[in-house]
Amino acid sequence: MRTQHSDQQGFTLLELLVVIFIIGLLVALLLPAVQSAREAARSTDCKNRMRQLALASHMHHDAVGYFPPARYESRPGAEPSQQCGLETPTWLARVMPYIEQTALGQRWDLSKPWYEHPEAVRTTVPDIFLCPSRRSGTRPLGTRSLRTTVDGGGGRLPCGCPIPPRPVDVSLDIEGALCDYAGNHGDLTPGSTGASTDFYYGGNGTGVIISVRPQCKDGVATAPADRIRMASVSDGTSSTFLFGEKYIPPEQLGQFPEDSPAYDGDHLPASSRLAGPGLRLAHGPSDILADMFSFGSWHPAGVHFALVDGSVRMFDSHTDTKILGSLANRKDARVVELAN
Repeated sequence: MRTQHSDQQGFTLLELLVVIFIIGLLVALLLPAVQSAREAARSTDCKNRMRQLALASHMHHDAVGYFPPARYESRPGAEPSQQCGLETPTWLARVMPYIEQTALGQRWDLSKPWYEHPEAVRTTVPDIFLCPSRRSGTRPLGTRSLRTTVDGGGGRLPCGCPIPPRPVDVSLDIEGALCDYAGNHGDLTPGSTGASTDFYYGGNGTGVIISVRPQCKDGVATAPADRIRMASVSDGTSSTFLFGEKYIPPEQLGQFPEDSPAYDGDHLPASSRLAGPGLRLAHGPSDILADMFSFGSWHPAGVHFALVDGSVRMFDSHTDTKILGSLANRKDARVVELAN
């Protein structure tokens, strides 16, 4: 009787290791390409969101005759009667009716401090406020700690005599929506006083979305005293920044002062940033030399800016600061020709 043997074929351990190694190598080679494709898609999405926000700014201009002011801020020495509206909402609340948020826009009272609005109003985060490379699929909120004075205490003494209420300092933590885009407040060119912080005050910014002085009536800001119009951009709408991406380091997401609630009209970096000599673009998310007044992004290729003509361009994070200053300043007579 003959015994039949069947030849069994299989992988040896060495062959299995070789296959695993090849698969791992292919994954390692393909992963950067996949990540690059995803970032390209996120970058395109970011540009589209910025175009929508730029269009909203244009529609605001068409409706009222000027670009939305970043916030109200009186100049030093202003009469007390002209120091109003200093905590009212930023430009990002003013464009609500033009970004398909009409119902929300109607709930903003631009004469009241931003933090006095209902939580549902100040914590709503429209999608076009967020860069997909930084906060895709989230509804980020930031907190601002405020100190205010209320009447506290009171009551009666053992004799029955009344104790009048007295002012008491109270700390309040107020939540608000965050935003990855900030208006172009200009460069660091001194304004009327020549002080290094002169750009900070109403009407002194050399950009387009800037702090403005309020027109006050009975302690309420009724209109901006300074108005930036298309005609104010004498350097040309195609060579002047409208707004750009904020610099926010990863460890500071949602943290004051780098990532303040977007409607906070009391804190300039919440709504606007600056660029030019003395303030370059951030060289990546973790640039320790950038600060809360800097533009910057999480895109490896650079930083997106919307120009006044409504176009959106990406600028290398190492762009010369003199060029940045010319692009940030709406009227310095140094026109930058951008290649198509």
